[in-house]
Amino acid sequence: MKRKEHDYLGEMEIDDELYYGIQAARGISMSSATGHSLAEDASLLIYYLALIKKSSAAANVKTGGISQEIGDAIGAVCEEIMRGEHSDQFPVDMVTGGGGISVHMNVNEVIANRANEIITGHKGFDKVHPNTHVNMGESTNDVVPAATMLSMHTLLKETASKCDGLYAAADKKAREWKDVVKLGRTCVQDALPMTFGQEMSAYAALFKRESENISGLAEKCTVLPLGGTAVGTGEGTVPGYTEELYKELTRATGCEIRQNSNLFDAFQNADLYVRISAELKILAAGISKMAKDLRLLASGPRAGIGELEIPAVLPGSSIMPGKINPILPELMIQVYFLVAGNDLAVTMASEEGELDLNVWEAVFIKCLFESCRLLIETIPLFAEKCVAGLKVNEKKCLEYAQESTALSAIVSAVFGYEQGSRIARKASGEGKTVLEAVIEEGLLDKKSAEELLDPKNMTDPQKMMDSILKIKNIK
Repeated sequence: MKRKEHDYLGEMEIDDELYYGIQAARGISMSSATGHSLAEDASLLIYYLALIKKSSAAANVKTGGISQEIGDAIGAVCEEIMRGEHSDQFPVDMVTGGGGISVHMNVNEVIANRANEIITGHKGFDKVHPNTHVNMGESTNDVVPAATMLSMHTLLKETASKCDGLYAAADKKAREWKDVVKLGRTCVQDALPMTFGQEMSAYAALFKRESENISGLAEKCTVLPLGGTAVGTGEGTVPGYTEELYKELTRATGCEIRQNSNLFDAFQNADLYVRISAELKILAAGISKMAKDLRLLASGPRAGIGELEIPAVLPGSSIMPGKINPILPELMIQVYFLVAGNDLAVTMASEEGELDLNVWEAVFIKCLFESCRLLIETIPLFAEKCVAGLKVNEKKCLEYAQESTALSAIVSAVFGYEQGSRIARKASGEGKTVLEAVIEEGLLDKKSAEELLDPKNMTDPQKMMDSILKIKNIK
């Protein structure tokens, strides 16, 4: 069974079982760019579009724009959508032209047809119209960005929460390994000793900082352009509507939802999206850096550095039994590649906004939602299945630290650079440790040399200074 619907461009027959209408159908025919429907790519956006429509209907009832009957029907349908009902009625592809009009009208038409059905028993727009009633006081230009912002508020809070879990895992290892001496490395070459706890504390500090930064950006997403309608002037709203709308949204979300102080700025400039994307990239880059470090430190295990053992989660080869790959670190590195690519797209879309509206909302939604989802889904795996289960080879770590010619830096601190350089050449050329070279050259007796060149002492600046001063006083 078919029903006829019309719009500015003409008429179209629509299968009567469908709740979406002619404008959504036109949108479907014009793009299948991603191959995924709105419901698949942006179900959270649909939720917040429905929440905005419900709040708007309540505001329009209070200001006399629509009847209580129509407002109640619209509200009931929005609640159905927010519960996840009618998800098959949002087939529009996220990436379309027109600044999100197809996405917006898909939602308006589903609400109107279903609300009309509640009131009259049949679909159609004779009682509830998608533009006249569902879209009263609104425009695609303020509604879609507002729903995007509310979605980002939710996604960023969840991303920050997952980041907290990674911070906890790294911080636990930092405390667990506070006394495990290892060789520091700069330029991928031997450097002075440090502890694994000190190394892990750097990762933990970054993750804590990023959680705070991302949480701060989440709060900025509760400031919306609703009430600006098409270009920021508020044309089409009635007195009192905007105030009631924000009261309704604040009640519904439990957060203080406020209007942008300059709606023209909100419509034209997408800098907040760029900041959000950049922060997600910073987090992904930091995790990737840690992941690459773990791969290096666990390399081998017999012909590499081999200081760490990464938990085995999958067999590492189809041909070599016993080979274990750093699966989860490699997963996080790939996540970074994707997040960084999304960041570039967001930056370009921000810059390409022209005149009085940035119409590239679809790019912001697709890229930011994907970056958040990638991090939300993979960070817990990395934290729980990799970082939490890391094991350290303390014996090998200590051997590396004791054998490094970088220890000659301490000899330089006591005896001068020339002596330190001579000891380093002797140790390197003769295959000896710096400790052995210092004793052989008669610079220090065995006891004093062992104290000065103890890698454990070198990880503590105060102990190292005390040892240097003690030797200098003896001299």
